[in-house]
Amino acid sequence: MANIRKVPRKDITNPIMLAYFERLFGPDRDPINDPGTATGSPGDWWSVFANSEEVFEHAVAGFKLYRSPNIRLNPILRELGQARVGWTIGSQFVFSQHCKLLRALGASDEKIRALPAWQVSDLFDTRERAVLTYADCLSTGRGRTPADVMEKLKTFLSDEEILEFTYIASMYVMHAIMSRALRTEFDDRPESIVEVDAPEGFSTADFLDSRPADRAEGS
Repeated sequence: MANIRKVPRKDITNPIMLAYFERLFGPDRDPINDPGTATGSPGDWWSVFANSEEVFEHAVAGFKLYRSPNIRLNPILRELGQARVGWTIGSQFVFSQHCKLLRALGASDEKIRALPAWQVSDLFDTRERAVLTYADCLSTGRGRTPADVMEKLKTFLSDEEILEFTYIASMYVMHAIMSRALRTEFDDRPESIVEVDAPEGFSTADFLDSRPADRAEGS
């Protein structure tokens, strides 16, 4: 379950919040008691973010921004960036949602399946490979971007479009991190990196004494 409280719908009075709950869950349904959205996610992101009206409104303003008709960036390039940073940050929720949006925009299932290893796929054209490289710079590179990458982007994107991609992809780095930290939606899953139990009868003393003889003598 999510790491912080889910706010019951009956406790929400903010009109912006209520409008989103109405749109996503209908007139009466509370996703805490009756989970589910059209995309198959539980819907608890909305109940968790309802803990702060200011944060909720800021977050949904970001959703509106990237879908604005005034955004000049090609939506396929945008969604490639959003899906990719979801994968690199390790957010099942962000990656899954933006794979669906890519498909809605006409991307093939084959291309979507190739996203985790796009570097060795022939399915992406030169522009797509450039924005995916930049998405990796923004996420795993924490913004560190080689000059050659930026120069390549400038051959087909305007400065306005580069800024739009930078802002939107970086915003989804943040969303991926928050979803994992708060364990919302598909990111409510057990930690995968844990100690694996040793077999019965394992002795730590035997393990420490099992070094090669030359190492033991030189220590």
